[in-house]
Amino acid sequence: MSQSDFGLIGLAVMGQNLVLNVESRGFTVSVYNRTTATTEEFVSRHPGKRLIGAKTLEEFVGSLKRPRKIQIMVKAGGPVDAVIEQLIPLLDPDDIIIDGGNSLYTDTERRDAYLASKGLRFIGAGVSGGEEGARKGPSIMPGGPASTWEVMKPIFESIAAKVDGEPCVIHIGPGGAGHYVKMIHNGIEYGDMQLICEAYNIFKHAGFTTAEMAAIFNEWNEGDLQSYLIQITGKALEQKDPQTGTPVVELIVDKAGQKGTGQWTLLNAAENAVVISTINAAVEARILSSQRAQRLVASRELSGPVPAFSGDRAALVRKVHDALYASKIISYAQGLDLIKTMGEKKQWGLDLGRIASIWRGGCIIRARFLNRITDAYRANPGLVNLMLDPFFKNILNTTQQNWREVVAEATLQGIPVPAFSASLGYYDSYRAERLPANLLQAQRDFFGAHTYERLDKPEGEMFHTDWPEVIG
Repeated sequence: MSQSDFGLIGLAVMGQNLVLNVESRGFTVSVYNRTTATTEEFVSRHPGKRLIGAKTLEEFVGSLKRPRKIQIMVKAGGPVDAVIEQLIPLLDPDDIIIDGGNSLYTDTERRDAYLASKGLRFIGAGVSGGEEGARKGPSIMPGGPASTWEVMKPIFESIAAKVDGEPCVIHIGPGGAGHYVKMIHNGIEYGDMQLICEAYNIFKHAGFTTAEMAAIFNEWNEGDLQSYLIQITGKALEQKDPQTGTPVVELIVDKAGQKGTGQWTLLNAAENAVVISTINAAVEARILSSQRAQRLVASRELSGPVPAFSGDRAALVRKVHDALYASKIISYAQGLDLIKTMGEKKQWGLDLGRIASIWRGGCIIRARFLNRITDAYRANPGLVNLMLDPFFKNILNTTQQNWREVVAEATLQGIPVPAFSASLGYYDSYRAERLPANLLQAQRDFFGAHTYERLDKPEGEMFHTDWPEVIG
């Protein structure tokens, strides 16, 4: 029997679509699922394709060419470790295990070291694009040894999305770098989605119909806000419930779920002292949405203004467009700053321009302006912050008045815009020549003798004041 070029364990929807993608590029693929019936049903649904279904792990491993290339697509955490432990005694030196799920990067580093001690190779590969991307071409973020990347490169490059002929996959860096970058990608995705939802919420309170909002987002998708998320927002708003004729989105309960990557991003940002206020606001917005029962009670107990917009609707659309565009830039600036900081700390040698380039296609955050981000870091690899690139600096300078008016008006109307507000707060804090942290340092020195620096003395020289005693 001929042997397979690639093997995949875990035939949920993402796994199945990845298998079909790999097979469509001319490779023979072995598949295994813990439930044998799932394997048999999947293979039988695709007659004539180069698929080998295995009933046992032993049969699965035996069907693969050496060095074996096995991708795991199971739930992050314990299930990944369990599959790895089952595979180890069946594999030979230099065989490759790939974790294609959303694993925490520290777990990836642990598994990398553990498998290396067994003579095996490991790749933690973030895969973005959802079900459609997995089938037609995702963005792939693999980390691990460069030599292992070279073995996997033909398969990964063949199945990845293509933009201007370039595959949306590169070797991100060693160890957990791939899963780390995918984690921050997901954090940026959280920010993107929340910002779009805040724009929708403003329009809704301003009296726009769902059909009118769909038209706005569809129009925006033809311009500088073009992105996959804007595109699907327009499509989602157009969808009608076949039973009631009501827009489906208006029937969906306002409780958002999350799988953990956004929270992991917040924890990592705190550990590295990097501000990601837009992503933080997005994560908190999901948490607050999940507290629906409390919100329903509070809505009857806590007062606030009743939104009542008047004025030029077309002007409001332009202002919200600018607020969304500016805030989106902030979300990416913060995410990329965190990647840059962590990359330097871990000495991963990350290339932000190349990372941005593989996000241009296949992944959930793919957007037209990622071309501009790619150009920004290619022109200046040492760019300190995306906001300081000439193109993005100009956008922020020209959109900020509308951005401010949207945040101010939403606040006056009692409409929550936590991500718009957090983005603007970051922008104003970052550009401030002087912040009130001088008073904060005085407070710290007052109660804890933490000392402070002086403007009129050399940097690094510390001082303490004998503050008056406070009684009571």
